[in-house]
Amino acid sequence: MRGGQVAALVRGVDLVLEQPGAALVTAPIDKAACKAEGFAFPGHTEYLAHRAGVDDFAMLMIGPRLRVVPVTIHVPLRAVPELLTPAAIVRCGKLLAHTLLRHLGLPAPRIGVLGLNPHAGERGMLGDEEQRIIEPAVAELTAWAAAETLQCSFVGPLAADSAFVTHLEGGLDGLLAMYHDQGLGPFKLLHMRDGVNMTLGLPFTRTSPDHGTARDIAGRGVADPSSMLAAVALARGHVP
Repeated sequence: MRGGQVAALVRGVDLVLEQPGAALVTAPIDKAACKAEGFAFPGHTEYLAHRAGVDDFAMLMIGPRLRVVPVTIHVPLRAVPELLTPAAIVRCGKLLAHTLLRHLGLPAPRIGVLGLNPHAGERGMLGDEEQRIIEPAVAELTAWAAAETLQCSFVGPLAADSAFVTHLEGGLDGLLAMYHDQGLGPFKLLHMRDGVNMTLGLPFTRTSPDHGTARDIAGRGVADPSSMLAAVALARGHVP
């Protein structure tokens, strides 16, 4: 049986699919409670992609100063090296490039691709995923941008502990993180109150606050609505 939050999500997606040009703004969900209600998806993003019938999708965390797409999302950390492939990185890179160019209007975005390991693998000393997986993906993205005559560039693999500073100071326009917390930890440190989660690749605009349910303060009247208001504002700006 579907509980309140799952039923609300299903109804919201029903409505946005029925109304071309509409946007969907979702509130945070309690993933454990959703699972108990029979929800078979690890989060909003995967469910929305399923309902929309798309395979190429990504989660963009966007704030006034940082834009981050994690290549792997709601999976255990131990599973990341197995799920990280050149194809997955290329898919997310293309979605981010199109968003920066077309939706945000950046003239020549520069996208940084993070390494998986500390110091981006230290030339193989701390892991070889950078050489085997990430470097080929960056090369493929560069070739794709040239073939499509897109004014965007990709650089990496970059050390994750310094790339966010480069992005913050304007040297990069967006980042591809290899796993969830690699990207969302630094992002939320800066944009906990004004950041937005935007799903890329859907046939409709979908945004959400960048935080969780905050069950510990529910009903106390102390929650900060800023991220939800930012999500609504971003959704309104992307509706035709």
